[in-house]
Amino acid sequence: MATLKERLDSELKDAMRAKDELKLSVLRMLKSAVKYKEVEGEAKVLDDSGVMTIVGTLIKQRRDSAAQFKEANRLDLAEKEEKEIVVLQTYLPTQLTSDQLTEAVKACILESGAKTIKELGMAMKIASAKLKGQAEGKAISEEVKAQLSRMA
Repeated sequence: MATLKERLDSELKDAMRAKDELKLSVLRMLKSAVKYKEVEGEAKVLDDSGVMTIVGTLIKQRRDSAAQFKEANRLDLAEKEEKEIVVLQTYLPTQLTSDQLTEAVKACILESGAKTIKELGMAMKIASAKLKGQAEGKAISEEVKAQLSRMA
């Protein structure tokens, strides 16, 4: 199976051939962000996990931008950001449904041994590692807090 970076290169070429401007611009942006992280960071070559982290960051940025554009009544720009999110999400594993997230967080809390909201860090450490790329950090955090609050 090809790595995410190899898939990115291949799909970039395909987008060029197909003259798909949206996908081409998004893939160039993603490739640039990956290259920047490799040059900036300690790791000279990012693995799939590192690339997924970058994709998650770019999706979060796009969501924030889309929300701001909607507030400013710039629906055309908000729509463009949302289309970019759709392209970026193809580089992440399938996202968990809310029921799946609830069950996964329950298992992580049991594994961590956390019993109260004060032990949030213990549960979050395990949940973040296990659910990376399958759900947004904010969603994971909210679910862990909600479940620990009910336990107290």
